[in-house]
Amino acid sequence: MEPTEFTVADMVAAAAQGDHSAWDEIVRRYTPLVMSVASRHRLSWADKADVAQTVWLRLVQHLGALREPNALPGWIVTTTRNESLRVLRGNIRSQPVDPTQDMRIDHDNATDWDEPYLDSDLLRDERHAALLAGFAELPGRQRELLILLLADPPWTYAEISGRLGIPVGAIGPTRARALDRLRRTPDIAALLQGDRQ
Repeated sequence: MEPTEFTVADMVAAAAQGDHSAWDEIVRRYTPLVMSVASRHRLSWADKADVAQTVWLRLVQHLGALREPNALPGWIVTTTRNESLRVLRGNIRSQPVDPTQDMRIDHDNATDWDEPYLDSDLLRDERHAALLAGFAELPGRQRELLILLLADPPWTYAEISGRLGIPVGAIGPTRARALDRLRRTPDIAALLQGDRQ
């Protein structure tokens, strides 16, 4: 089986058994998701890298205990968000000092983010993270088709057909199947259920 065709459950099971290629595929597939969630919290590059390392460390520690392997993207989103918030809280507690004046810098005025930002944009961030997690669940060909359909500037159906090797007439039905599958992924389904309440 090609690594890009591993299901999430296959990758989790194989990685839990010590399969390094499965672990590498998990990291390759979900690193963009981790970095996207961390970026939404306006972390520095170094803080995002620290968050990513912590997420992967926690996953190694808990991989065998995941009750629902297909929920891995949601677990990654939640863990990344929690770790990003932990880093932000730690940054708030640190007090920068201007050594030339031996004075503390007013932290409230020195940062470019605040609690209202976190509160007001949390829903948008969760939706974005759920979409990325759901997107990662799609088979490679469906994922690539949706990427090409969303490209700016847009690709023509003829260009997409040539790139993916599928007939122009199959693009619409394939897109419909991909979107239906995306809606049924655990993260998107949970998001849609929450929006209906």
